[in-house]
Amino acid sequence: MARLLRAGAAVASALLGAALLLPSSAAAHGLAAKEDLPIPVWLFIWAAAIVLIVSFVVLSIAWRRPLMQEEHRHPAPGWLSKALINPFTEAVAGGLGVFLLGVVVYAGLEGIDAPDLNVAPVFVFVTFFLGGVLFSVLFGDFFRAFNPWRAIGRFFGGIVRLVSGQDAPAPLSYPKRLGHWPAVAGLVAFGWLELIYGVGSVGVSPHDVAVAALIYTGISLTGMALFGTEAWTARGEIFSVYFNMFSRLSPLAAEDGRLFFRRPLTGAPPWGEVPGSIALVLASIAVTSFDGAQEGTLSGAINTVFDFFRDDIGMSISLSFRVTDSIFILLVIAAIAGLFRLGLWGMHTVRDAPSVAELGRLFAHTMIPISLAYLFAHYFSYFIYLEQAQFTYLLSDPLGQGSDLFGTAQAGVDLTLLSANDIWYAQVASLIVGHVTALALAHDRAIAIWKDPALATRSQYWMLAVMVGFTTLGLGLLSDANG
Repeated sequence: MARLLRAGAAVASALLGAALLLPSSAAAHGLAAKEDLPIPVWLFIWAAAIVLIVSFVVLSIAWRRPLMQEEHRHPAPGWLSKALINPFTEAVAGGLGVFLLGVVVYAGLEGIDAPDLNVAPVFVFVTFFLGGVLFSVLFGDFFRAFNPWRAIGRFFGGIVRLVSGQDAPAPLSYPKRLGHWPAVAGLVAFGWLELIYGVGSVGVSPHDVAVAALIYTGISLTGMALFGTEAWTARGEIFSVYFNMFSRLSPLAAEDGRLFFRRPLTGAPPWGEVPGSIALVLASIAVTSFDGAQEGTLSGAINTVFDFFRDDIGMSISLSFRVTDSIFILLVIAAIAGLFRLGLWGMHTVRDAPSVAELGRLFAHTMIPISLAYLFAHYFSYFIYLEQAQFTYLLSDPLGQGSDLFGTAQAGVDLTLLSANDIWYAQVASLIVGHVTALALAHDRAIAIWKDPALATRSQYWMLAVMVGFTTLGLGLLSDANG
């Protein structure tokens, strides 16, 4: 016990000593400088680290055998499975997905070209992308049924089956080694479109959102035509893979037309089995981190490089922004991957440890709660406020051309719904809960690997260090983002 406490204290002291440098530079930009916050940011960081250390100690003492490696499924009542999972409901859900895709394209091409008055950007970047994560965690892999690209692929597949009497075989077999890598590239590209292409606060225009949706539709249908609808959807289609990742945390699962209840989080351990899975979850964390850092911690360095491209190279302002931010988002991805790699390398030094590559596969799922925590913490207030816009004036006037379909076109956004303190506490709580959950998943996996609780605990000194590092980074970015 004493050895465990000393190790935890050493890890925390080393990391917090370095981590406090981040908030000290960020305080001028963030909530730490706001007079209405009753507790300074540095104290939140210390408290969060202490919570992680205490959680680590409790896990090491009380959690002595694997509890989360099996899902422990229980079938839902038959009537519920039949009501929710059947050809009719799947066709309706897919049709709704195609309809909404059509609305985005039509609104983007025909509506006003202002991101705050046209339904397309808010729907894609907030309702769809962020709301899809929320629904995946609560209800499982719901997007499979609503996926418009899968619905289109299945529709054309049905026509071929009707004409020829059999399913048309895919021309190519999806390469196993390709895994989720197309989805990784797509996720980074989606983040680049939202955060970089739109050049900062200007945002992505509705027209560009519509064009991007059409281009992506072409890419998706091409992938389905080459590898088969289900194969491409399960491995290469960005949003199916991304939402499925978060659905692994859900207490609900569906398979072979049946709905199951399972222990929350127990769907996550197999996540890393497909190549590229670890890259996807780390890319998700990195893109969110970059969004928080580009106008805070990294702003000075970004401005310096921007000035170089604009003044010394002679690039236009918009191109200088895009090139500079593209460089920095890649650096952030490398830094996040490096931090996780450091934890893997440390675990590998423990006796009887698997290879670093194998450890990456085995512990990839432990980063999913951190990705979720980063998303919630960074976009919590953003989601709350913009969803008010989505379901009031944007719903009534989707093209921004003066219509009032539901009588809510004159409604505004209630900025007093949440106070600054409410938002801050919710953000901090989400980061702490996410990292404690990640610790629990990592500890459970370590026990399953090493069998010996002492060796398992020793291996997790390194993951504790990684978790404290991610928590510190997250809180520092929040202080930047809320400034």
